[in-house]
Amino acid sequence: MSVAISAPSSKRLTDVSTPVRMGNGPRPMSVAIYMHDLTGGGVERQSLIIAEEFRRYGVDVTLVLHRLQGQLIDQLPPGLPIVDLKSSRTLMDVPRLARFLRAKKPDILLSNVDLNNVAALLAKAISFSASKVIICQHNPISPSFGFGEKWLYRYIALSYRVLSSLISRAVAVSEGLAAELEDIAGLSNGRVLTINNPVMGPDFQARCEELLDHPWYRQPGPPVFVTAGRLVAQKDHETMIRALSLHRRRFNSRLIILGTGPLDAQLRQLVIDLGLTQAVDFQGFQPNVLPFIRQANAFLLSSRCEGFVNVLVEALGCGTPVIAADCQYGPAEILDRGRYGVLVEQQNASAMAAAMDKVATLRERFPAELLRQRANEYSYAACASRYMALFKALAPHRAWAS
Repeated sequence: MSVAISAPSSKRLTDVSTPVRMGNGPRPMSVAIYMHDLTGGGVERQSLIIAEEFRRYGVDVTLVLHRLQGQLIDQLPPGLPIVDLKSSRTLMDVPRLARFLRAKKPDILLSNVDLNNVAALLAKAISFSASKVIICQHNPISPSFGFGEKWLYRYIALSYRVLSSLISRAVAVSEGLAAELEDIAGLSNGRVLTINNPVMGPDFQARCEELLDHPWYRQPGPPVFVTAGRLVAQKDHETMIRALSLHRRRFNSRLIILGTGPLDAQLRQLVIDLGLTQAVDFQGFQPNVLPFIRQANAFLLSSRCEGFVNVLVEALGCGTPVIAADCQYGPAEILDRGRYGVLVEQQNASAMAAAMDKVATLRERFPAELLRQRANEYSYAACASRYMALFKALAPHRAWAS
């Protein structure tokens, strides 16, 4: 196991207030956040956000990574201790994480996502650590939602059942996932909690208003749709692109796709095959998607499954109308079954195209202020407060700032 290192400074986070320091008395609560790496996904962003929120409460936070790599390295909060396990496979994390638990003895080990959760539980088992393990589930664990993932993912639920005695609590990012953890993974007795992701922070408006010069947003012009997410089967960009093709029989709209992934070449070929090369713009990974979303006529989501969709909340926070596939589990919860956005049948290009046809009336139907009010329910503070209540229940004798 490598020695903990200090995180590089981040331009975005230099204005973050200094964490609360505890005086004499019980030592501060200590929390280790364990995840795979710092790629630019929702889980990784969320973990950096809540790490800073925990530090505001006076919690001693350490970030433990399978590997220190990814697009978000430059967004690491200043002074946050990092442990790089430098493993080539998740299984190799187990003995290294066990050594960390024995050496540092954190009160809480907060683990994120599937195989990393299993590794955390195995590490606790072989280390005989007193640390309380909280697993956080961000995506469905039913085998039917595998979408080409490694075969090991089919056994996540079974692994949780076998290792359930080591799980102090399980956090689900949506009510649907919470029910799945209880039903499929067999976790009950009040050990499953729903804590929605932190999306809306104090810097949201500033990031939303960052300048963006894209020719499609210059007025006047035809409608522009935007989507953001990894280019993987789960996100089902194919249905969205086919919906655009149907929609363009009646309207001259265009689509901006933000994100990277293994299906990039396949999706670009589909765009060529459908004659949409002048109507679809692949913009790749963007560290800040908000200016793209803010200026769009509507945000599109075509996923086949989700745990919780951060970018849907971001779209609402931008005041931008949403058209989303009614997939399990996040969209319907966030959009309150259609009160805050349009829900369409998943994997149905015709249904999505029909919703896109009504783009001219979406802002009247879903006023920007209504959408922003909904988004504000998913604040950093609300998320951190729920986690802190959980930590205090598991480690009641540790100090923390209220």
